[in-house]
Amino acid sequence: MLLHFYKMNGAGNDFVVIDNRDLSAALTKEQIEHLCDRHRGIGADGLLAVEPSEKGADFKFRYYNADGGEAEMCGNGARCFGRFTAALMEDDPERVTFETIAGTLAAELVDDNIRIAMSEPKDLKIDTGVEIPDLNAKLHFINTGVPHVVAFVADLPGTEVVRHGATIRYHKAFAPAGTNANFATVLAPGHIAIRTYERGVEDETLACGTGMVACALMHHLLDGAPSPIKVDVKGGDTLEIGFEKKGDTFTNVTLTGPADFVFEGDIEI
Repeated sequence: MLLHFYKMNGAGNDFVVIDNRDLSAALTKEQIEHLCDRHRGIGADGLLAVEPSEKGADFKFRYYNADGGEAEMCGNGARCFGRFTAALMEDDPERVTFETIAGTLAAELVDDNIRIAMSEPKDLKIDTGVEIPDLNAKLHFINTGVPHVVAFVADLPGTEVVRHGATIRYHKAFAPAGTNANFATVLAPGHIAIRTYERGVEDETLACGTGMVACALMHHLLDGAPSPIKVDVKGGDTLEIGFEKKGDTFTNVTLTGPADFVFEGDIEI
């Protein structure tokens, strides 16, 4: 089977994208893992599939990690998905809606950036009490569409993201689903830098959208930083997280940043 694909990236977080509105591409876990393989496939942090809507949105969003497993949500992937699906529509829209496992989301085209309206965070816990050997930092937890642990560290460049991230990801406290692990530092009030170990990729990635949201909201909770909060990622971009806080609930959470086409092609699977 010859598969037509597109390669996109959002702040360095890269994706294989396929237009599967006719549902002709029934990819297996092994095929997705092969497509995302950086040595023998196309190479990506994950795969995005556009499918027909089932609940009245413009499209349905399917996201698979590089290991072939389907995930609920991906912030950078959602921004790429928004730009990709906007190009599929005939009326040149400024807004696209799509269904995800985490709920129906909307993407807005804002100049050269894409702004995603994220699902409302849940399962917040300040200081989980979990301790990681050689990591002198409290672990906080929040689900921003997918589960995230956030640790604020003094030396972000020197943090062993892969070693500590894997320990957190597989820790029994976050079983059975596991969690993503983020390490952050405050550059200035309202401006943080982060590094992320992604579940499913099982490595550090250049950016993680839901991780940016998790870290920004934790910065607000711990330090009182107001919306919007700027977030620097390893890929070199600075993105912006907007939100409103009503009591103990975050609403109108948004993620704004770049989403770019890289190339397209065909591959035999």
